[in-house]
Amino acid sequence: MNRIEIGKALAQARKEKQLTQREVQKLTNINKSTLSEIENGKFTGSLDILERYAHYLDYELAVVPRASSKSRLPRWDEVNELFSEDS
Repeated sequence: MNRIEIGKALAQARKEKQLTQREVQKLTNINKSTLSEIENGKFTGSLDILERYAHYLDYELAVVPRASSKSRLPRWDEVNELFSEDS
């Protein structure tokens, strides 16, 4: 996910909660121009601020491997093999 996608997701979450940026500003102590930058994908500031906004909207920031990464989810037979040793 890039900054624009994160911003769109957070803006959508805020709107679904029927909150204005001004209301969020008062409740999170994040200034309105920063909220606008986040929602428009232009925020380059502190991760703490982005995390505070995300948490307020019941979102969690996470680092996950890219789909194109060599990391992959295990196949079903690999998962079964891992847990078969427990039985």
